[in-house]
Amino acid sequence: MIDFNVPPYVGTEMKYVEEAVAKNHKICGDGPFTHQCNDWLEKRTGTVKALLTTSCTHATELAALLADIKEGDEVIMPSYTFVSTADAFVLRGAIPVFVDIRPDTMNIDEEKIEAAITDRTKAIVPVHYAGVSCEMDKIMELAERYHLFVIEDAAQGILSTYKGKMLGTIGDFGCYSFHETKNYSMGEGGALLIQNAKYVERAEIIREKGTDRAKFFRGQIDKYTWVDAGSSYLPGDINAAYLMAQLDQADMILDDRMRSWNLYEELLRPLSDQGKIELPFIPDECRHNAHMFYIKAKDLQERTELIAYLRKHEIQSVFHYIPLHSAPAGKRFGRFHGEDIYTTRESERLLRLPMFYGLKEEQVRYITEHIIDFYKQ
Repeated sequence: MIDFNVPPYVGTEMKYVEEAVAKNHKICGDGPFTHQCNDWLEKRTGTVKALLTTSCTHATELAALLADIKEGDEVIMPSYTFVSTADAFVLRGAIPVFVDIRPDTMNIDEEKIEAAITDRTKAIVPVHYAGVSCEMDKIMELAERYHLFVIEDAAQGILSTYKGKMLGTIGDFGCYSFHETKNYSMGEGGALLIQNAKYVERAEIIREKGTDRAKFFRGQIDKYTWVDAGSSYLPGDINAAYLMAQLDQADMILDDRMRSWNLYEELLRPLSDQGKIELPFIPDECRHNAHMFYIKAKDLQERTELIAYLRKHEIQSVFHYIPLHSAPAGKRFGRFHGEDIYTTRESERLLRLPMFYGLKEEQVRYITEHIIDFYKQ
């Protein structure tokens, strides 16, 4: 069986974990490896501050707290996204306002956002699907005009860029995921990227259970105490050690994934040219990170048949999100603004193919051969 995902592993992870345990004697939060990860993210992305978190969900919750999202506030986002995008704001009592997506990139349709803005709107949450950027110039222009926060859900977008700028560093806050399905993994984990220095101190406090402990460890104060409402968003340093091993090899992992992505595109292009399937669209101003390779079948029935056909040939392929506005909690907590022209239709066509670090060329060729065979029938 060719698995859909294999968590990345470069071979030095356990060496780093052993160092955390046996040499550093530090396995709780904010140890040496956590600081190394934060430093790496800051240097590589250019963000003002990066803070490793226990998940991208928690990074988004932290962003919601920093943006002072309150009960009754509205937050605009696509419905085609993971539940965490909405949950982070629902937990604050806010209302997710879903708008339609673009069929080419599967990202929020930037032209549909303004009509959804009300006097209760507090933030826009663009989700960079498959590591391909939303149209951020338009989104940032709207945010500036209406005085809104922009919180980038860049869970899939690490090392992707929009007009040369790293995803997660364009809005006020950016949120990364280091889940085992992502390009770089610590099992469960994430990071919050902050662009305005005025939010850094409060972010550290909230992340450290509402205490000023971070300042204490920097020697800025002689004792720490409870100064604000907060929670514990610190991953253990063992997890950070595991991640740091992969960040040290980030370009190697990226290059490996790009080779697989480009081979998929090359081998499946003839099917696309024949109108049998659609391939991912990458706008000229975007550089993606090969997080995902998907195709679009004609409709839900054809996709279901293709999944079954590939499974019969020991290939695991999967569909993706069920639109949030159609889910029980989505109906309860949020609302869809405007018409759902593309969100449901395109979500029912999309099929994700195996994509992971270490995917072999012969595996990609085997997968594409069976997709081609399916469409010959």
